[in-house]
Amino acid sequence: MPDSALASTLRLSVMRLARRMRAERADTSLSLSQLAALATLDRHGPLAPGELAAHEKVQPPSMTRLVASLEAAALVTRAAHPTDGRQVLLSVAPAGRALLQEDRRRRDAWLSGQLRGLDPADREVLQRAVGVLERLASS
Repeated sequence: MPDSALASTLRLSVMRLARRMRAERADTSLSLSQLAALATLDRHGPLAPGELAAHEKVQPPSMTRLVASLEAAALVTRAAHPTDGRQVLLSVAPAGRALLQEDRRRRDAWLSGQLRGLDPADREVLQRAVGVLERLASS
């Protein structure tokens, strides 16, 4: 299969799987951007709003609105920056962490069930592909 055909097929498959995984979300009241920002804070620890915007590849004004909505929902907290009085650090609040844990649990449970239905050879192919997909995703 030529690279262009593989690229097209892979793109469609990944998009369909992502769409199907979104259907398993625990809380659909949050936008995907809000959920992604919350997950980034959970993964990286406290971040300044500008750092969070850079991680999420959005403009700071957009992140300001997104963070305000997460704060209003009591999913993130803000604290003074320890070395820069002009900055604040955002962290995942206990309610945000609980939401993320439930969201991950539901999606992992669904995907685990799907994987159990595959034959061992297909599961082995997917296990090898995970590393390749991770490298593609972080490039």
